[in-house]
Amino acid sequence: MKILLRHDVHGVGRRGDIVEVADGYARNFLVPGGHGIAASKGIEAQAQSMRRARDLREATDRQAAQAKATVLAGATLRVSARAGATGRLFGSVGVAEVVDAVREQKGVDLDRRAVELAEPIKEVGTFEVPVHLFGDIATSVMVEVVPAT
Repeated sequence: MKILLRHDVHGVGRRGDIVEVADGYARNFLVPGGHGIAASKGIEAQAQSMRRARDLREATDRQAAQAKATVLAGATLRVSARAGATGRLFGSVGVAEVVDAVREQKGVDLDRRAVELAEPIKEVGTFEVPVHLFGDIATSVMVEVVPAT
């Protein structure tokens, strides 16, 4: 069955694509969930407008991500945290603290899902934190954890 996708569906297609799917998948999941509509003869114009809107939105998102990447490239952020005499933190520095530091020190709003911190930072020092902004646009920031005074 041919379906026009109204939203991005992982493993099937993107918004505005006309895809061929199994009849049961279309009847039981895509159409009732609002993810797609049955493709008829006159639906091609609607599909083209959906693709144009998608491409325009992606272009603006890509430009915004590129601007953020130029600001964040090679940036060093200072985060203070309570630490013991050996340099171990009493708590940890996680994604939320990195996002807050970027907002305060660089003036860039980041989605917390963009920060790819494998595990929370639990000691004083300098750490490289990768940031994935959009598609193939990624950068990294250096986070310098210093003991709070």
